[in-house]
Amino acid sequence: MAADEKAQAKTEQAKGKIKEVAGRTVGNERLTAEGRTEQAKGDARQAKEKVKDALTD
Repeated sequence: MAADEKAQAKTEQAKGKIKEVAGRTVGNERLTAEGRTEQAKGDARQAKEKVKDALTD
């Protein structure tokens, strides 16, 4: 996995988790949903990079 893509995926996942927890804490469902979406984007980016790595090995 390319280092910058891996870092970006982890950053998206972390930011998403923070948003989700913050949204739940204050009762803001929109923020919670944004957090989940951001986490999913990070997960998808990470999965894409893993597939690329597997194909190049």
